[in-house]
Amino acid sequence: MVFHIVKNAAKRAGIEGNASPHWLRHSHASHSLDRGAPIHLLQKTLGHSSVAITEMYLHARPTDSSGLYLQDDE
Repeated sequence: MVFHIVKNAAKRAGIEGNASPHWLRHSHASHSLDRGAPIHLLQKTLGHSSVAITEMYLHARPTDSSGLYLQDDE
């Protein structure tokens, strides 16, 4: 039933694609991490038994680079 509720709500909102409860869960996790949520807090929130499972939500973005975190001394 939850799947149908989410699917219908997405349709009413004009969201195309495969909206599902899992899609919302994945979006929540990805956006939380993007905004700096500690991975251990997200692990607890999602009910994962291991942080290794939660790490699958860590995605490298095409514009990301570890060099962005280096300070320029000039």
